[in-house]
Amino acid sequence: MSYHDEQESIEGLKAWWAQWGNSTTWIVLVALLASAGWNGWNYWQRHQAAEAAVLFDQVQQSVNGNDKAMVARVAGDMEDKFGGTAYAQMTALLAAKALYAAGDEAGAKTQLQWAIDHAKDDEFKQIAKVRLASLLLDDKAYDQGLALLAEPQSDAFKGVVANGRGDLLAAEGKRADARAAYQLALDSLSKTDTSTRQLIQFKLDALGG
Repeated sequence: MSYHDEQESIEGLKAWWAQWGNSTTWIVLVALLASAGWNGWNYWQRHQAAEAAVLFDQVQQSVNGNDKAMVARVAGDMEDKFGGTAYAQMTALLAAKALYAAGDEAGAKTQLQWAIDHAKDDEFKQIAKVRLASLLLDDKAYDQGLALLAEPQSDAFKGVVANGRGDLLAAEGKRADARAAYQLALDSLSKTDTSTRQLIQFKLDALGG
């Protein structure tokens, strides 16, 4: 390349940089920041999950040790610090079961309501609704329980939810509605789930008609 050509190339580069250099710098900077942000987010997510796993182990130990106070405290810590992780929804259901077994029905309801409000997976939310509805049945809060199970469910939970609705309706004295709910439960449950189907059939037969 001659000196003249080289000077033309340099001048062309200068002109291009004068027009586009600032924009190019910003584009590169934004790309670098986006990459750094993504890597930082992934690291934070992994760090959160690791800490939540340690705390979940403490929950399990508290449950196994029948330490009701510790179960409630650690579950609260999990929900406050790691509520966005999968461990939090598992903790809520586990803690609810342990607290109910220990006679703390109010604590169990609190945990189930947290799962309904905050669980990331619909399956956990639906399980929490069914369990909370059964506690409301014990309290004779039939309308509350029915409202909790009124929303559409996935096919996987249709039978279980219909069974829960049948229990609430039967307890409320609405026999025809209860029979319809139990029949829906039978129609929805798998043929291989013989023990559950036998129990529902027994309840259906007990209603008569």
